Amino acid sequence: MTPRPVRGPVRRPWRLAAEATALLTAAVVAFPLYWMVLSAFRPAEEIESTRPRPWTSSPSLDSFRRVLRQHEFGRYFVNSLVVAVSVVVASALIAFLAATAVTRFRFRFRTTLLIMFLVAQMVPVEALTIPLFFLMRDFGQLNTLGALILPHIAFSLPFAIWMLRGFVKAVPESLEEAAYLDGASRARFLWQILLPLVLPGLVATSVFSFISAWNDFLFAKSFIISDTSQSTLPMALLVFYKPDEPDWGGVMAASTVMTVPVLVFFVLVQRRLVSGLGGAVKD
Repeated sequence: MTPRPVRGPVRRPWRLAAEATALLTAAVVAFPLYWMVLSAFRPAEEIESTRPRPWTSSPSLDSFRRVLRQHEFGRYFVNSLVVAVSVVVASALIAFLAATAVTRFRFRFRTTLLIMFLVAQMVPVEALTIPLFFLMRDFGQLNTLGALILPHIAFSLPFAIWMLRGFVKAVPESLEEAAYLDGASRARFLWQILLPLVLPGLVATSVFSFISAWNDFLFAKSFIISDTSQSTLPMALLVFYKPDEPDWGGVMAASTVMTVPVLVFFVLVQRRLVSGLGGAVKD
């Protein structure tokens, strides 16, 4: 008796349609990134050609050389790194403490405070730029990195607090009581027990804070007026963009260099990011 051939799992039509849709969506989303990197390696004559092609036959590093030789580019990179890291660390620390407070403690106006966090997320950033400009001016923070760090912390906190609130709430109170019975103080429970448990949520919120601060152009353009030494990487794009003769190769090369730290940061935290987003959805 001949054995029956083993058949692989049969994919249903709806599953094939879903996978095809996902691949098409991924291709559409990734195409601008591909075109940016491709344009960064193209020579000037191909960039200015009226018949663009989705490949290049003569890749060149001239655009990257112009970007790296720009004398202020290194300073812009360091400024962006300082702003992004400061926003990530400060917003993560404050959001963790605030989420613990609104979850574990009962106090007046707690619900009102949470609603205010939601309302703050609904206000467009552009609508607050002018009031923030006068606020930074009154505090003497114009033309300083503080004018970029403080607003980004403020805009990152509502989302981070709401997200971390679900992670803190998922930790059973019996675990906290058991820690107290074993002699642990509130501070020890907070930093040695609760913090590792909500770390995936902290990573997820940190990714969004980092991307928002790293790619910011609106605040950098509005609050850094005259002191170019305090500019960040998005402002470096203006060096290569001239209305009469834009250097598109330089713009694309600078944008590619800007994208690398974000990709590196994402790769380093991707595992915790996935678990963090999964925990947030589950909650």
